[in-house]
Amino acid sequence: MSYLEELEKSMLWLAEKNDTIFLGQGIKCGGIGMAETFKKIQPEKVFEMPIAENLQLGICTGLSLNGFVPISVYPRWNFLLLAADQLVNHLDKLSIMSDGAYKPKVIIRVAVGVREPIDPQEQHVGDFSDGFAAMLKTVNVVKLTVAEEIFPAYKYAYERTDGVSTILVEQHQA
Repeated sequence: MSYLEELEKSMLWLAEKNDTIFLGQGIKCGGIGMAETFKKIQPEKVFEMPIAENLQLGICTGLSLNGFVPISVYPRWNFLLLAADQLVNHLDKLSIMSDGAYKPKVIIRVAVGVREPIDPQEQHVGDFSDGFAAMLKTVNVVKLTVAEEIFPAYKYAYERTDGVSTILVEQHQA
């Protein structure tokens, strides 16, 4: 299967779970490349968010504390930067600050921007995976470099029982 087909397969598999919910910008109404992977998912599981990245991740943390496994979708790392406060100071530290009483599990889907077919310029092609991996204590960062890694990585992120959140980083080839 292609990279895109593996992403679609993974999203469909996650959508079958009663406790999953998808939140992001452009995932329901289009406008981002990732939107294709949500077209076959039942509409009531997909929530279009305003341009408020920090709010989006905060909502996902709250949803996870209430029994959901939210999939928080950011079209590029450069957008996830705007949610760094929620990621680094809240989602990542909540289990530490609560001595393990709270273990939020959020799946974060993010992509590294590509320069073709249209170059979005420097502000949209960053890969901050290594920097965030160095900052985060309880959130895993997983780079999805080839198609064969995608489904097992999403499956593991969902099925893990330790309450650890995972950032899955798409590495699309132009």
